[in-house]
Amino acid sequence: MEEGYRDRSAFIKGAKDIAKEVKKQAGKKVGRHVDRVSDEYTKRSYTRFEEDDDDEDYPVQAQDGSYYRSNSRANDDEGAHSDSTEGHDEDDEIYEGEYQGIPRNDSVEKADRQVGGVGQSQFRDKTQYEAERRKDQEELAQQYETILQECGHGRFQWTLYFVLGLALMADGVEIFVVGFVLPSAEKDMCLSEPNKGMLGLIVYLGMMVGAFVWGGLADRIGRRQTLLISLSINSVFAFFSSFVQGYSSFLFCRLLSGVGIGGSIPIVFSYYSEFLAQEKRGEHLSWLCMFWMIGGIYAAAMAWAIIPHYGWSFQMGSAYQFHSWRVFVLVCAFPSVAAIAALTTMPESPRFFLENGKHDEAWMILKQVHDTNMRAKGYPERVFSVTTIKTVKQMDELVDMGGESTAWHQRWRIKLTNLFHQVWSNFLTVFNPEYRRITYMMMAVWFSMSFSYYGLTVWFPDMIKYLQKQEYSSRTKVFIKEKVEHVTFNFTLENQIHRNGEYFNNKFLNLKMKSMVFEDSLFEECYFEDITSSNTFFKNCTFISTLFYNTDLFKYRLINSKLINSTFLHNKEGCMLDFSDENNAYMIYFVSFLGTLAVLPGNIVSALLMDKIGRLRMLAGSSVISCISCFFLSFGNSESAMIALLCLFGGISIASWNALDVLTVELYPSDKRTTAFGFLNALCKLAAVLGISIFQSFVGITKAVPILFASGALAAGSFLALRLPETRGQVLQ
Repeated sequence: MEEGYRDRSAFIKGAKDIAKEVKKQAGKKVGRHVDRVSDEYTKRSYTRFEEDDDDEDYPVQAQDGSYYRSNSRANDDEGAHSDSTEGHDEDDEIYEGEYQGIPRNDSVEKADRQVGGVGQSQFRDKTQYEAERRKDQEELAQQYETILQECGHGRFQWTLYFVLGLALMADGVEIFVVGFVLPSAEKDMCLSEPNKGMLGLIVYLGMMVGAFVWGGLADRIGRRQTLLISLSINSVFAFFSSFVQGYSSFLFCRLLSGVGIGGSIPIVFSYYSEFLAQEKRGEHLSWLCMFWMIGGIYAAAMAWAIIPHYGWSFQMGSAYQFHSWRVFVLVCAFPSVAAIAALTTMPESPRFFLENGKHDEAWMILKQVHDTNMRAKGYPERVFSVTTIKTVKQMDELVDMGGESTAWHQRWRIKLTNLFHQVWSNFLTVFNPEYRRITYMMMAVWFSMSFSYYGLTVWFPDMIKYLQKQEYSSRTKVFIKEKVEHVTFNFTLENQIHRNGEYFNNKFLNLKMKSMVFEDSLFEECYFEDITSSNTFFKNCTFISTLFYNTDLFKYRLINSKLINSTFLHNKEGCMLDFSDENNAYMIYFVSFLGTLAVLPGNIVSALLMDKIGRLRMLAGSSVISCISCFFLSFGNSESAMIALLCLFGGISIASWNALDVLTVELYPSDKRTTAFGFLNALCKLAAVLGISIFQSFVGITKAVPILFASGALAAGSFLALRLPETRGQVLQ
């Protein structure tokens, strides 16, 4: 009796289960039929923000840590089963992402059904396909903004803020490295004036190439991956530049180091913006700019602490020398290395994945952002309610790889060629009619800002050095037609000019010569031993029966001079560091330190007001005030006045740069953002090279021309900025 009852109960229970399963499968098929005939975004309710526990589409976390899609209609009180573990009929094939709790991408499924059902749809009209892509991008932009609102702003964004800040800090350091080491490197490597000029500009040229290349690649292979590659190149060649000895090798390493770091600015701002909701974007991108200032402060502080310590140097014979300025170059690579290590822990931009049809990867990253922020805010139980995210239709790209018989290097060549064509095609779309006016206007604003800013910031230190040189020259002692016999010089000779002198049987022992010039003089039976010289020259002099022992007085210090029966023994080979410019070096570090520190108030003000007054008002207003402050440079006739005006100009102009960065990010769509940003940043570096070259040519001649150029460029930039569209309050395209 009991067994019959049990069999009957089991039979009834089985029948109920079968009825529930039939009902559920019928509901699914009806739902799929409705999806086919209804618009995805107008007929289906999007339940992102519903926090009701009965929501049918929540991804629910099981006890083993995996995720499945909860469905109240399919689950009863006795137990629930995930769709991914139940049987599926022929029309309900198992979805691979369901095993990880990833919702099915309905838009892609629908597109797949259409492609599978109509063979002719594989070859669509390109114009129609691009129109569909633009529509998808517009829908994705609205949906993505809502998803970011649900994810919130918290621990994840702040972690990414500091990680990307290290990359931006590395860019700020790179700008100052060559300027700080140049006074020492020019003596260590015997640099001529043209070589010094090239060493100062080579970093900007490298960054110009890097910004364009890495910006284009970041839209094709991803923000995170491209940034890792560019920072790695910067770190490797910055490390090598610390050890190479020759001028050509050092120049080459700094060039490639600049190429690497050139990708940091366009990628960092685009990368970070794609994790920020609309109301947070302007403010937090401006806060991110502070790391460029921190990089400048770091470089100035390290130069101040390391370069003057000449005792830190060592050498292996006369062929290899490692001076303190090389230690400084090595230390300046640390921010880039730290950025690489930190960036490996961060995910790719989910917006990039969605633009490239990778729905599952984007959903998992957005869920990570949501869960990280909710746990930090004390809401670990809050579930990420997004079930479906729009992905953009992908253009069909058929590339013949040659089959398995093709050699690996030919496949790589084909891949790289195809990648180059994709990047170039994407760059050309920036000049399409849709974006042409914005691009030309942005080019003009970027060029005018960079031309004036970099030109003036490099011109300031040169003017200070010129004023110092003028003051030093005013204290020069001049000796004419002096005759000195049988005298031993064993003390420092500094800042003197000797003309038409005669020196007979004199000894110059264990001394330093600083800024000494001998013109048309005669040295007969003299003895030079253990001489260290800096900025010392013998012009049109005659040496008769003179011995040089362990000195650095070699050919390039003897200009048009005659040597009769004279001998050089154990001469100091190579160029020696110049010990006479220690005070000038400290002044350069101090001025750079104050100049970078002065932008702190401007950074704070721009961050607090960026979302309140708008990008255009911030950009135009800061440019106008910078133009006015530039005018007062004509009244600076002393070191202290020039330093004060430098700080004023830097503190005001930084707000313009912050607004320009935010505006560039928001004016271009996601699939063209880093390409456009990289191109504009490359143009910025070209303008910097032109500004530096032009402004430096007027040092010691006139201050009116550089000030006129800078003021005019800033005025033109502020006028053009007002004609750009305002992006405050708009979703990220």
